[in-house]
Amino acid sequence: MNFKKRILITGGAGNIAGALATKLSEIDDYQIVIVDNLSTGDISKLPDLRRPNIKFIKLDVNDLNAISTVMCSEQFDLVFHYAAVVGVQRTLAHPMLVLADIEGIKNILELSKNTGVGRVVFSSSSEVYGEPFEIPQNENTTPLNSRLPYAVVKNVGETFFRSYFREYSLAFNIFRFFNTYGPNQSEDFVLPRFIDAALMNKPLTVHGAGDQTRTFCYIDDNTETTVRIAESLEYENSTINIGSDHEISIINLAKLVIELARSTSEIIHLPALTEGDMTRRCPDNSLMKDVLGRDLVSLEEGILKLVVHKKALL
Repeated sequence: MNFKKRILITGGAGNIAGALATKLSEIDDYQIVIVDNLSTGDISKLPDLRRPNIKFIKLDVNDLNAISTVMCSEQFDLVFHYAAVVGVQRTLAHPMLVLADIEGIKNILELSKNTGVGRVVFSSSSEVYGEPFEIPQNENTTPLNSRLPYAVVKNVGETFFRSYFREYSLAFNIFRFFNTYGPNQSEDFVLPRFIDAALMNKPLTVHGAGDQTRTFCYIDDNTETTVRIAESLEYENSTINIGSDHEISIINLAKLVIELARSTSEIIHLPALTEGDMTRRCPDNSLMKDVLGRDLVSLEEGILKLVVHKKALL
């Protein structure tokens, strides 16, 4: 087949990247190559590999020889660099694994520059904001006050992407993801963990009083926004928050899940985490709303979608 655009997605067996790959694979003019070392990703999160425009390769982007073989042979137009070690507790327990991701960032940028890639997209994180300096958290105000290895690496990655643009005119986008949930999110994260427990009428565990706040973005809102941005020149070379602006405390999230799942679960309070549990998270998502041009999926609607999905698996 003659494809009009060749796209590379790293970390494509993860929650967000896998959903992105599935959405892009529905466009017949796109050839999608997915790479992942499957250290935290899973084959089940990939799109249908029987589609003629999908190819999966197991490799580690931190290995220059492995990723260079793919990028030099395929000549990509667009690269989504989503490969990363994720999960706050995992990254705290294994900081050297996180720091190694800097090599993957450098590999992707250098190879993109040298093989004629038109644009590179980086999956950053709300963690770059550290403890909140202002609410809502705006893309132009980044206090850099987090010492978590994961946040440090995301900040370093953002700096690399901007520097390659300034030095080599390599076009980019930086997406700062705030909690994105969906059917394929792992139980390392709070919302699927709560829903699984509620459906089995088991206790929901909350660290501390549960007054720390987060926002939750349904996966379809994430992928629709990112694809529109990647297909347009309007927001090229910009940093964009991708997330909901509906802020909710963790204790109220637990209560909402119990209510919507019609569960008899109780809430148990555990000691507060000593590191990595920021007090508040809430993005200024004005740019995201401009791109979507519609309301985001409500938290209640998203939870109900997951409840239906997970019930079908029981």
